[in-house]
Amino acid sequence: MRSYGQYCALAKALDVVGDRWSLLIVRELLIRGGCRYTDLRDGLPGIATNLLADRVRHLEECGVVRREEAPPPIAASLFHLTARGAELEAALRALGRWGAPLLSTAPERDTFRAHWLALPAAEWLRDHSPESPPVRLEIRMGGTSVIMLIGAGNVAYCPVVSDAPDAVLSGKRRVVLGLLAGKLDLAQARAAGLHYQGDPQVLRRVQPLAVE
Repeated sequence: MRSYGQYCALAKALDVVGDRWSLLIVRELLIRGGCRYTDLRDGLPGIATNLLADRVRHLEECGVVRREEAPPPIAASLFHLTARGAELEAALRALGRWGAPLLSTAPERDTFRAHWLALPAAEWLRDHSPESPPVRLEIRMGGTSVIMLIGAGNVAYCPVVSDAPDAVLSGKRRVVLGLLAGKLDLAQARAAGLHYQGDPQVLRRVQPLAVE
């Protein structure tokens, strides 16, 4: 990878993660933990196979990503963030906050994976009943879904698929994001086509503005 050749901390950081796709690889590993190569490719629609291999190799060489040879039944290489790589979380969250207003004008043809909600959901949502038992909220958009675990004051991505979530919301992504960001209440979101199943208290627990 080409270097900026500048004695500047920002330039040195961009030498490592400034190439196209690099920070999105970090995003996938930050959200999903250990990933197989096929998991990374699925989470990065549009990337060429050889380019993904090059980017992962570069991140390994720079100490951002480490490779683990998993035993059977997985029997495949798993990629993880190193401790150094995990330190990029704050930068990714800041970039996500900066980019959030751009979603309002994003083309409808843009691809989407539900697990990408994990980072913004942790920014927008809070568990307002930390003393209550944990609950699971399933969010469905664009043919994919994600489970968010709500409990102990936190809202976090749950990689384990639940057969019986406590509540399910589904709809167009702008409507779902508007609801989660507090720009729409539940009645407004439903009027815009959102479907909500399950206990309304689950949504109220993380989004007080969403009331029927």
